[in-house]
Amino acid sequence: MGFKDAKRQLLECLASGNILHEQRNDIDIKNLLATGQISVGDVSDIIGRVRGNCYESSPHHVVSDIEVHIVKTVHQSVHWYIKWYFVEPNSVFISVHN
Repeated sequence: MGFKDAKRQLLECLASGNILHEQRNDIDIKNLLATGQISVGDVSDIIGRVRGNCYESSPHHVVSDIEVHIVKTVHQSVHWYIKWYFVEPNSVFISVHN
């Protein structure tokens, strides 16, 4: 899946509420969306403005068949790192932090 498709699908998941969060250590620091420190709308705004040069993907560290999508960008003077994958019909967030 390329950047445009990943971005489109993520925005659709955010709009429809089809989002999950991967369990992890330091979730209070590494996933601000899961803890409510950033809203779904804010994440949608960040992703909506992202361009392809801020995007990369790689296999999941446990299940290599799953493609993990990564965005590193600056939004309103704040550096953001957003990492997710898809398990239909959901997007599963690993990291949302600055």
